[in-house]
Amino acid sequence: MIGVPLEMVHGVLRISFLYLAGVLAGSLAVSVTDMRAPLVGGSGGVYALCSAHLANVVMNWAGMRCPYKVLRMVLALVCMSSEVGRAVWLRFSPPLPAAGPQPSFMAHLAGAAVGVSMGLTILRSYEENLQDQCGWWVILLCYATFLAFAIFWNVFAYDLLGVQIPHPP
Repeated sequence: MIGVPLEMVHGVLRISFLYLAGVLAGSLAVSVTDMRAPLVGGSGGVYALCSAHLANVVMNWAGMRCPYKVLRMVLALVCMSSEVGRAVWLRFSPPLPAAGPQPSFMAHLAGAAVGVSMGLTILRSYEENLQDQCGWWVILLCYATFLAFAIFWNVFAYDLLGVQIPHPP
């Protein structure tokens, strides 16, 4: 439901790439920043799509004929902020005795960062060729650098830091 309006305008390939980039960045961000927390669901991809909606509204503000564009932005920001706040609260609040480890919220933040950064370049370039844009290559290089760092971190950091991966509940 979140991606369909974007897919109708920008195409399935661009939005699928944005979603998968958010999922990958979210999962790797959790494994780098919060090693012991479990990761549940595809929240990185969902937040990438939500923040891509915000980027799309900001970029096309003058050309939008929708009278509710301010309400659309406020509603999206309130929903995203309340969900991130809830996830932060659950992560750092004392767990219930029967509950296992609390899921991490870093996937939300990484997905939102991917959605804004890649969304601005992918969605702006709807009428232009992606390969001709300098911003596209800069964002892609930053994303690839983050992926390389996170993969090497996952390969070597657990042994270097002596972190034990928790058993599933």
